[in-house]
Amino acid sequence: MKISSHQIAAFTEVFRQRSVSEAAAVLGVTQSAVTQHLAKLEQHMGTTLFIRHRSGLEPTKPAQELFALTDRVRVLEQLVAEKINAYSDLSAGHLTVIANAPRPAMPLISEFNRHFPAVRITFSLVPWELAKQRLEARDVDIAIITEPDDIANLFHVQLSKNRLMALMRREHRLACRPTLALAELAEERIILTEDGSLTLREVEKACLENSTSMPNIIKMATYPVLKEAVLHGVGIGVLLEDSVFPAEELVYKTVDELCTDFKTYIVTTSDKRRLRCVKSFFETVEMSLENQGNISPR
Repeated sequence: MKISSHQIAAFTEVFRQRSVSEAAAVLGVTQSAVTQHLAKLEQHMGTTLFIRHRSGLEPTKPAQELFALTDRVRVLEQLVAEKINAYSDLSAGHLTVIANAPRPAMPLISEFNRHFPAVRITFSLVPWELAKQRLEARDVDIAIITEPDDIANLFHVQLSKNRLMALMRREHRLACRPTLALAELAEERIILTEDGSLTLREVEKACLENSTSMPNIIKMATYPVLKEAVLHGVGIGVLLEDSVFPAEELVYKTVDELCTDFKTYIVTTSDKRRLRCVKSFFETVEMSLENQGNISPR
C-alpha cells in the first residue's frame, strides 16, 4: 500500500488541531475523507495514531514521531501552493495560535482579523510549560510566550517587558501601600498559576532567597481564572503586569523582591515564518509595535 499526500495532510492537520472536524475544515474536505485517510495510514503502519478522549484526540508515541517529519512536509507543500497561486491578498487560510495570557494576544489577533477576516484562527490559552512543549513539538503556528527557551533558534519579535506584580481588590487593606514586601504577601491567601508556570517558579525562588514561606497558596490553571478569583475576593494574585485586561475593581502593586523583568515574544519556527498567514501575522504585529513606538529587534 502506497502512502499518499492526502493521508499525510490529513494526519498532520488532525495532529495540529487535535480534531477530525477542525482538520477537515482546514483542508476543505469532509470529515469522512479525513477519517478514511487516517484509517488507511494506521493500517499501513500497523498502529494506532490517536486515542479519543472527551477533551479531544491524544496522539500516540508513533504519531508524535511521525509528526516531527510530516509537519515539515506540510509546510513545504503549503509554501509550494502559495508560490503557484501567487495570490496578492489573503482570501483564506488557517492559523493555530497559543499564548500564556489574554494580553497581548487578543489585541494582536483582533488587529490581524481586521485586515484578514477570511483567515481562520484557532486560539488557546496554555500554561507556560505546555507552551514550551508545544513549540518544541511543532504543533502550533505561532506562540505568544514569556521567556521561551532556545529563542535564538526561533523567529521572534519582542512584544513587551514586564514584572510580576500583586493583583488585589481596590478595597483590600494593602491596596493603599505604594509597594509590598514578600513577607506581607506571605500573611495573605495567594493565588498563583499551576505547577510548572513561570510565575510559580519565580515566586518560589524569591521565597527561598528571602527565607520566606507562603503557607496559604491556591493554584489556578490560567491567568483569566486567577483574575476571576481575585475579583471574587478569594485572595491576592501574583502575575505578570498587563497580562489580563484591567478591571475597575482591581489594582496592581509592585512587590519589592519580585524585581526581575521578563520578556514576552511572539515566536514561530524558521520554516513556518515563510507561510503567508504566519508572515502576515508578524507583519501586522510589527506594524502595531511601530505605531506604538515599541518595535524590538529580533
